[in-house]
Amino acid sequence: MAPKADNTEGIVHNFVNEQNRPLNVQNAADALQKFNLKKAAVQKALDNLCDSGKISFKEYGKQKIYLARQDQFDIPDTEELNRMKEENANLQEKLNEQKKAISEVEAEIKSLQSNLTMEEIHAKESKLRKEVDEMEKKLIKLREGVTLVSPEERKAIEGLYSEALNQWRRRKRMFRDVWDAITENSPKNPKEFKEELGVEYDEDVGVNFQSFADLIQHGKKCR
Repeated sequence: MAPKADNTEGIVHNFVNEQNRPLNVQNAADALQKFNLKKAAVQKALDNLCDSGKISFKEYGKQKIYLARQDQFDIPDTEELNRMKEENANLQEKLNEQKKAISEVEAEIKSLQSNLTMEEIHAKESKLRKEVDEMEKKLIKLREGVTLVSPEERKAIEGLYSEALNQWRRRKRMFRDVWDAITENSPKNPKEFKEELGVEYDEDVGVNFQSFADLIQHGKKCR
């Protein structure tokens, strides 16, 4: 059941004062649905409140914007405003301290969660011991002159390695061709343009293509 007209105006009036910000009828109607108030009833109440001078309004085209009367509120003087600013600054500082403390606690919790349990430590130790045993067995075989990789496997691996090098060489050449075509007619300095785009050559990251290519020749000599 909808509230009576007088009660409706009281509800709408209180709402406008509590909000103390520009409102249109839709804002008010949406917020006051919990009181079972229809948009038409809210509109009528707003208009009545304006007519009686309890609230003010401004018209923007066909839309009315309703406002609480500002003369009913206590406006703080300069001293009060300064006190409020200082209090707000103190509260903000305390908030930042609390946030920092929370971050430190969360980091500590994360660190504790990342530590291994005793069960996990024993499992990891067991796994590492097995790996060490397997490596020692391979080392013994190597010392005895046993071939761990068959000629067929070696040849297949070298083939894959050579193909990877060929792809590397081909992509380097393709990039150089495209890069030269772009920078040839570009007004920008190639070095600055390269840094701007985040482009890195092999040598920029300490990679030498020839050193990888030489590994194949070195492997053939060791046979």
